[in-house]
Amino acid sequence: MGYFAIYNTLIGYIRLGFEDDQLTYLNFVPNKPVDYGKRTLQSDKVYAHLSEYLEGSRTTFEVPYTLRGTEFQMRVWSALCDIPYGETKTYRDIAIAIGNHKACRAVGMANHNNPLPIIVPCHRVIGSDGSLTGYAGGIDIKMKLLEIENIRYVLK
Repeated sequence: MGYFAIYNTLIGYIRLGFEDDQLTYLNFVPNKPVDYGKRTLQSDKVYAHLSEYLEGSRTTFEVPYTLRGTEFQMRVWSALCDIPYGETKTYRDIAIAIGNHKACRAVGMANHNNPLPIIVPCHRVIGSDGSLTGYAGGIDIKMKLLEIENIRYVLK
């Protein structure tokens, strides 16, 4: 049986979804929620990790999570997890890392469908010219996440 919990963070409201105490999704909530869901020790732990990251005192996450997606998506999300804190890769870099240098657009779609943004750091993927590209939480949140990690980017 799954449950969710919503927390107010430095970048706005975030909904955390769980199944059997495994984090399964993280969504950005645009408006103040009416229902904050069910907070548990596990959801509080994930929130604590996110808060520490957003405050700049955490560079990795040690929370149990489960990803569900196609084989291709899973390969992309695994490659995203290999991007070190404070560094970026391009869509082409990720395509090459998964063994398909022509899959740049498909990598972009896998990023778009990432169920655990921040935890699986799709915000660290930028355009080949250093520019920011789309982000589930919006470009403003992507900019904040990159700034937390002291990553330079280009605004177009």
